[in-house]
Amino acid sequence: MRQDGSIELFHYWNALRSGRPAPKRTEIEPSDIRSLLADTFILEKDTRGEAIFRLAGTRLCAIYGRELKGFAFSSLWKEKDQRLIARLAFSAFNMKSVVVITFSGVSRGRRTNPFELLLLPLDGGSESPRCMGIISAAARPFWLGADPVREAQIEAVRVVDPDREPVFLRNRSPISVPGLVPSVSSLRQSGIAPGSGRRIRHLVVLDGGREG
Repeated sequence: MRQDGSIELFHYWNALRSGRPAPKRTEIEPSDIRSLLADTFILEKDTRGEAIFRLAGTRLCAIYGRELKGFAFSSLWKEKDQRLIARLAFSAFNMKSVVVITFSGVSRGRRTNPFELLLLPLDGGSESPRCMGIISAAARPFWLGADPVREAQIEAVRVVDPDREPVFLRNRSPISVPGLVPSVSSLRQSGIAPGSGRRIRHLVVLDGGREG
């Protein structure tokens, strides 16, 4: 986690959860994170189990050149990455995993820009699983917001244990992502020693998700 917006939102979420796997969605107070709202979003599951945008900030919608509410989260990504994105959203919804993704956004004019995405689980009850997140531009070129980003390509993924790793969030390196897609079961079955990580295909899992 390297972008200031990601780190600030993580600390807010971490303080709210107070040792629980995730804070309740009703505990999120927009006025507490007003400086981040333009870049934040909320995901929920639709009737097919797919992650869709329930809310999305104004700057985020401007970057993509459309209102994101109601669109599938996977629709932001290149086709080859959509399966992995769906599984990572599932992990945040169902296993209360914290997920950090670095990616390259490709605009309509074929310009590219680096971004960081953070997914944080929320406790909405078994009937209403949700997660919140933020997308931060690592650079802000002149065209951002004028030439809409049309697709994104994952560069690296990390699944973080928030109880063990906050001190190292800015310093640890992510693992680059090749074409293989891991299964959710491989994420759940990994055993990680405190303060260390194990490579599972192209992910680093740090004593990650918990049932809840």
